[in-house]
Amino acid sequence: MARARSKSDLPTKICPVCGLPFTWRKKWEKNWDEVKYCSERCRRRRSQAKTEDS
Repeated sequence: MARARSKSDLPTKICPVCGLPFTWRKKWEKNWDEVKYCSERCRRRRSQAKTEDS
């Protein structure tokens, strides 16, 4: 069986809505390249963040 990766070895991204870093999750394994938001809440708030920046 393969050894588990430590959390520090996992890839991370920055959420464009809240600006916080988030780490790779097993459920995003197949589509990590398309993941943009750290949570469902940030995904729903994405349009509000764009209007506040303008």
